Amino acid sequence: MAPLGSALCPSTSLFFCKTKHQVFKISSQPRKRILEICVNSSFSSKNSKLRAVSEVSAKEATSFGFKNLTETFWVDVQRAEERPLRVKVVNNNDPFSRNVENVAIRVELSNGCVGWGEAAAENLAAALAKAKEACEFLRRSPAMTLNSVFEEIGGILPGQEFASVRAGVEMALIDAVANSIDVPLWRLFGGVSNSLTTAITIPITSPAEASAMASKYCAKGFDTMRFNLRLNLIEELKVIKAVQVAQPHCLFILDANEKYTLEEALIVLEKLDEMGIKPILFEQPVHRDDWNGLANVRGIAREKYGIHVSADESCQTLIDVQKVVQDDIVDFVNVKLARFGVLGSLQVVEIARKSGLSLIIDSMVETRLASGFAGHLACGLGCFKYVNLDAPFMLSDDPVFGGYEVSGPVYKFTNARGQGGFLKQDAVAQ
Repeated sequence: MAPLGSALCPSTSLFFCKTKHQVFKISSQPRKRILEICVNSSFSSKNSKLRAVSEVSAKEATSFGFKNLTETFWVDVQRAEERPLRVKVVNNNDPFSRNVENVAIRVELSNGCVGWGEAAAENLAAALAKAKEACEFLRRSPAMTLNSVFEEIGGILPGQEFASVRAGVEMALIDAVANSIDVPLWRLFGGVSNSLTTAITIPITSPAEASAMASKYCAKGFDTMRFNLRLNLIEELKVIKAVQVAQPHCLFILDANEKYTLEEALIVLEKLDEMGIKPILFEQPVHRDDWNGLANVRGIAREKYGIHVSADESCQTLIDVQKVVQDDIVDFVNVKLARFGVLGSLQVVEIARKSGLSLIIDSMVETRLASGFAGHLACGLGCFKYVNLDAPFMLSDDPVFGGYEVSGPVYKFTNARGQGGFLKQDAVAQ
């Protein structure tokens, strides 16, 4: 018969191992068994069975709620491993692009269910070392509630410095648990929708090449184009104008990546107005620490030009997000799992819901593993006005098997449980 992991929870076996007899429970007293799944294990010399006991019905599980799950699901990790994940970026003549060197994290529970995570890495060696530390803890720790595991991982990978690795470990744990209860992640996070539409990034190249690229994307259904501004404003605006002329119905997002002073950002707004270009978003126009400059740009952009301003690099922590809300600095905040972690991102969403702050779901340069998890979260919560999860289009290879379905800009999540995707065996360095 098929290996136990594939029978109960679809996964590939990077380092598949024997599974132990285990019963897991997902609610507190009084205990009531409603659903029981038994699978024969082909890994044991005896005719053993894995029994997954759920104390809620399949219908109830789809609305069980992530918070409840963290408090009541007991996690018993059998294996946890980290590996380098290297993927080449498509050559688009962008001198700022680089190949992906991230960290893949695989967690296998004692019930045979597997979860995958991806940590964006600026320093691969450092990220691997911290991921190894977290995985070693998971392997030796006793069974505990998912919430307790998160607290321990937060202690091993604290703060902003290790947020991306923490996000990868959290992804893998949540994926494994969602696989255990046969619930797709988008339902676990709220179930608002199972599809989303992403923007696409157009590299700053020649006007002719950019307009041809935009026309190709528009033919596939994309209607929101994103541009990363650098330092040659006049040439960059020519590129954006060429795209606008070729595709007048497209929406534009301009990401300044902290490149301007307040005075320069206001000049950008003036030039855009003179050229008849009105982006829907002007991302991070000034340095991350220039809060007054950011607020001033936002005020003028909104009142004079009708353009919204978002904070990206300025919001590195929850304290930063709270400052944005308290001082009414911007209209939008970019949420990246690699920046806040999964749990931190959920806290940002909670702050935004209470304050009326608008949100964008964004990512680092990551594969469909991380972007798929972020997409599940965005679909489930249904609170992100704009979606920038186009990083997989920048990669020359897709190392992920399964996962979400792609139709132009539309990602559809049709998997039965977890995030539905996992890394191909040859994609991860040994």
